[in-house]
Amino acid sequence: MSAAGQGLAAAHAEVRAEIARTDTKTGLLLAFVGAVLAAAWTVARDLPLNVPAYVAGSLGLALLLASAALLLRSVRPNLRGGHGFPLWATLAPEEIPAAVSGDLAADVAGLSRLAMVKFTCLRRAIDLTCAGGALLILAVLLALGGAA
Repeated sequence: MSAAGQGLAAAHAEVRAEIARTDTKTGLLLAFVGAVLAAAWTVARDLPLNVPAYVAGSLGLALLLASAALLLRSVRPNLRGGHGFPLWATLAPEEIPAAVSGDLAADVAGLSRLAMVKFTCLRRAIDLTCAGGALLILAVLLALGGAA
């Protein structure tokens, strides 16, 4: 294999590894957001909420729900085969060798675009999770301060 071919193969492997890492991080963050949503709901039922606490808590929950939606969008399977992924299930057996021997550079470019979409969704979800968590903390402080 030539140096350029080895470089393309290494780039292909690197992009695939980054996508796998991003999907793992997304799964962990989705579990965390779900746990925070469940905990917030449980705590909110037991706390006497005043209007400011109710508003801040509602906004915090809305941001966490938006974060969960972004995370789910990020890991949603692409069944149309875009972004450089050949959709093996739709190919006839005689079409598979041509798809396998296709241009590796085009596949790296497609995978890189997919990775950037996933990175962007993950980054936005993290920002929303932080903002939602801050609003939930504010809601608890407002509820405790209002009860005193």
